[in-house]
Amino acid sequence: MKIPLLSHPAKPEEENPILPEAGENVNITDNYENGKKDILKSRISKKPVGEGGSAHSFKTRLKIRRDVKTCDRPDSDSEEQEPVDHGKNTVNEKIDEILKDYLDTEYLLPELTEEEIDWVVERYWLKPPFSYVKIVKNWEFDLTYTIIEPKITKEELIVLEETYEYLRTALVFDSPKPKGDLTVDPEFVRKAIKSFNPSISDERTDILIYYLQRNFTGYGKLDPMMNDENIEDITCNGANIPLYIFHRKYSNLRTNLVFDNIELNKYVLKLAQKADKQLSLTTPIIDAALPTGARAQITYSDIVSSKGSSFTIRKFKTDPMTPADLISIGTYDAELMAFIWLAVENNKSIIIVGGTASGKTSTMNATSFFIPPIAKIVSIEDTREIQLPHENWLAMRTRDTGISATESDVDMFMLLKAALRQRPEYIIVGEVRGSEAQTLFQAMNTGHTTYSTLHAGGVSEAINRLTHEPINVPRVMFGALDLMIIQGLQFDEGHGFRRCLSINEMIVNDGDIRWNEIYKWDHINDKFTKNQKRSRILDDIAYTHGWDDEILEYNLQIRKSMLERFVEKKINDNLQISHFINELRKTCNR
Repeated sequence: MKIPLLSHPAKPEEENPILPEAGENVNITDNYENGKKDILKSRISKKPVGEGGSAHSFKTRLKIRRDVKTCDRPDSDSEEQEPVDHGKNTVNEKIDEILKDYLDTEYLLPELTEEEIDWVVERYWLKPPFSYVKIVKNWEFDLTYTIIEPKITKEELIVLEETYEYLRTALVFDSPKPKGDLTVDPEFVRKAIKSFNPSISDERTDILIYYLQRNFTGYGKLDPMMNDENIEDITCNGANIPLYIFHRKYSNLRTNLVFDNIELNKYVLKLAQKADKQLSLTTPIIDAALPTGARAQITYSDIVSSKGSSFTIRKFKTDPMTPADLISIGTYDAELMAFIWLAVENNKSIIIVGGTASGKTSTMNATSFFIPPIAKIVSIEDTREIQLPHENWLAMRTRDTGISATESDVDMFMLLKAALRQRPEYIIVGEVRGSEAQTLFQAMNTGHTTYSTLHAGGVSEAINRLTHEPINVPRVMFGALDLMIIQGLQFDEGHGFRRCLSINEMIVNDGDIRWNEIYKWDHINDKFTKNQKRSRILDDIAYTHGWDDEILEYNLQIRKSMLERFVEKKINDNLQISHFINELRKTCNR
């Protein structure tokens, strides 16, 4: 029996503008928001001479990011700019050179201050050629997420505000579309800008279009973050406090964005409006689903949050995590994933357990790729996160009107009862928290294959949560649950990573719940070990198909080899992976 060959055409990489040099980390003017204050900022950075130099010996460079050509970079063979001398005349000459570009803005340059240099760890584009991000490290070795956007002049700011007001009238009040569905046609906006200032260049017009799209249909100063696929969570804890993010590579990072009190109150109201939710002094806290699919928890004023308005936005990947992705980042290895593959394919019910940000939903989505392609699937979630390549899949989500009267609300319990009437073969519940868990276990006991996630630290904690208030699942019902997968967010020298901590088979005798730990993560060697020679799940699968131990092992190994080949050839496209999984299933069934 041959494993289907894996091949896929290489996707051409889009050419983005060259990122600024590592030293170009300071703006002469602030971005759009601070531009309203008519401030022109400048900065001198200090840099060590080298390893052989004294700790107090520095060369000073004036870091410049040009007003107009932030993305027009010199060729690689161009000469490096010589360090600026500490001499007063040299600095004044450099200031005069800078001011040549700003003679018409009537900006005043404040007194220059010397600041410690930040080492650039990584830079990448967010929306080329307008915005990019720098991950920088300061002298205390703290990492900061710094957003860089084009600068605008005072005259351009006036044009921007006038065009913005015009668009509000033209696109909101005169359009039958809801505001969340509005789009900004660049050519339409270009004509509007030219009508206010015909002399503005095309290059500067493109920058103003960027800000108009960012502020009108996007998320304002948070828009670059919302476009960053590396960000999972965005947190604002209150006014005049830097925003924090959870980065897929660097974990928790401080950012260079801050809201003042008035600005923050306006912003949270805008977020609520985007989600079609009512946020006010009488309803100061809401949970919302944003148009991008992100989930937001928002508070207004200082009624429930002592530091004022706050919000947390949880983003989700545009492309779902696949089994190959989880293996590539080390959350699972191919052997564990092959075991889960065989279990899912043979209708074994699974609950994935873990703490916050442990990747439970990503794992559930990835393992759902192993569901047979024609099986009927119903998924139930608060916010749409599950993304499957299956056609015979009905995705349902809850509805919370936010009004005290609950007649119009649709919760998970109602959706789960409705799903059972549709004769699904697989039921996927985003997360069980209340009475819907009892219905989920009833579905297991009536022959439905179910997958769900649960917030808990381990197997015993999960069982305690499920069997006590407010969930109260009878212990005898646990006999229908086959596997409980424990997943966690681990840290090593400040960097976070996710690992499957254990895979456990559930065993119930007369209400006594026990479990066998089949696989366990070795945290010292960062490897997965098999604890049990025999598996009840595998024995049951072998008995159903009439396999002996040799055929069972072959079915595990052929799936393991397929997964390893996915990783080796860097195949992570969900449709391609689904295709190869189905082809292997057909091959094994012949």
